[in-house]
Amino acid sequence: MVFLRTQTPLFDGTPRAFLHIAPEPALRPHFAAAAGPGYRAADQRPDTGVEALDVTDIGYPSATFEVIYCSHVLEHVPEDRRALGELRRVLKPGGFAILNVPITAAATIEDPSVTDPEERLRRYGQRDHVRRYGPDYTDRLAQAGFVVRRVLPGDLLDPAEVRQLGLAGSGAGALFYCTPR
Repeated sequence: MVFLRTQTPLFDGTPRAFLHIAPEPALRPHFAAAAGPGYRAADQRPDTGVEALDVTDIGYPSATFEVIYCSHVLEHVPEDRRALGELRRVLKPGGFAILNVPITAAATIEDPSVTDPEERLRRYGQRDHVRRYGPDYTDRLAQAGFVVRRVLPGDLLDPAEVRQLGLAGSGAGALFYCTPR
């Protein structure tokens, strides 16, 4: 939130078309208030107030959204490159997307043939993950047509705050701010 409040126009009072994928309950009211009537909350498994959305086949026209927030979703998506292409497609020129994933490997590790939940847990750290991302995630973003700015907690917070929030360490808490190329 610190980055969004200080480094983007999201909270300037201007209504925006905003797509929030797999909306976190703690963030939803803040984003809805900031975006106004253009806020859309969507998930593969929708519940009340959240529309159904397949991130690999987003049912909106190209250049629909000024802001997209998708955090800790793509490590669950078998066709993440297709999803990134769709996210880029629906992002308006001049807009931005926050496309966060956990960076937990030296390089991205994936094997589509691994479908057993226990083997996924062993390889990727969670039963429903299909990969572990490494710093090369930024290459995938660039290949999808994004200009990427990787923001670390230390870029926004002082060292004591970073430690207090448990965000110290290689890649911990990295934010991926993406704009269309």
